[in-house]
Parts: sequence; C-alpha cells; structure tokens
Amino acid sequence: MIVVLGILASQAIPQLERDTKQEAVTNILSAIRYTHYMAMNDDVIYPIDAKWQRAFWRIGFEKCSDNGLFYYVGADKNFRGAIDSSEVLDDPANGKPMMGDNSSPCAKEVESNKSSNIFITKNYGISYPNGITFNSDCGAGGKYIGFDHLGRPHRGFTNSNSPDYSTLLTQDCHITIHFDDSSISDTNITIEKETGHSYWNEHPEI
Repeated sequence: MIVVLGILASQAIPQLERDTKQEAVTNILSAIRYTHYMAMNDDVIYPIDAKWQRAFWRIGFEKCSDNGLFYYVGADKNFRGAIDSSEVLDDPANGKPMMGDNSSPCAKEVESNKSSNIFITKNYGISYPNGITFNSDCGAGGKYIGFDHLGRPHRGFTNSNSPDYSTLLTQDCHITIHFDDSSISDTNITIEKETGHSYWNEHPEI
C-alpha cells in the first residue's frame, strides 16, 4: 500500500507543477492580451495635451503590505501619474476592478471587492520582489508595460511630457515568472516589439 501511494505521489507532483505553472501563465497572459485589446479599441491619443502618452493602457505588477503581488490593468487618462478607481479596467470574468490596494495584505487573502484573478501570490505563490521580473528591453526598473492605439508596446511612459514615441520598444520584452515553490521551474512570457503579440515561451501556441 505504501509503495502504491509513493508511486501515485511521484506522478502527482509533476502534474501539480504543470497545472500551477499553466494556470498562472494563462491568467497573466490573458490580462496582457486584454490590455493590448483595450489599447487598440479605446484610443487614448489626445494631441492637445503634451502628456497624453501617460494614458496608454497598461498592465503592471505591484506589491501589497505583506509582500504579496498583484497585477493591475488601467489607463491614466487624466495624466496625473496614478490610475484612480475610475480608470481601472473591470475583469470581464467577474465584473470586479483589476487593481489591488498597496496598503492592504494580499499574500494569503484577497480583497473581496476586487477581482480575485489579480492576486498572483495568493493564487500561485508568485511573491515580491523576484516573482515577476522584466528584462532591460521592457523596462526592468518599472514593472509595467503599455500599448498604443496600434497595439505597439511601450515602456517608461508614465512620466512622459512629450509625445515623441521614444518609449516604443525596440526589442522584444521578456517577463520571467518565479514561483515560491522551488519544485516549480521559472517560466517566461514574451511580448513582441512592434506588434505587441504575447505568448508563453514554453508553449508558443498558447
């Protein structure tokens, strides 16, 4: 009996790794693609204001009070630097805002009035500071990426004071996902320059 349980356990662990990794990547990749979709369908170009690049639809990753991580999706349409509650996108899966609260804990619990999908520490064990890392081509300092009305990816645009498209990516962006559980290997999502097409490196068809 013990031998049988041992065999079953050895088969279940790799399956658990695959399931957790794929669920996490599917969630995050869906959010990136939804941001990309919104950018092409809600044109935020406002040439009268020199700060309009700040309003690009973007997805970003932030920590909450207990070093949990959540992602957010929104557009700073009033050019004030931060995304307020009226500028946050609602999750089409549940109708709740895709933005957490930095001052609240989120590693082991989620805010009931926010989309549960955004809390990637609670859901998948992806924690601050190394759970999500951007390579230098997509702005390693600020963990966010945005898209213009043509779907092209941009970095470092939240303090833009001149719409010169200097924030346009010139190389593909690679986002590494690191799991707290050491038995689950790191994985990567790529966002292509020019097109903004995103995919999971281990399974490009997803």
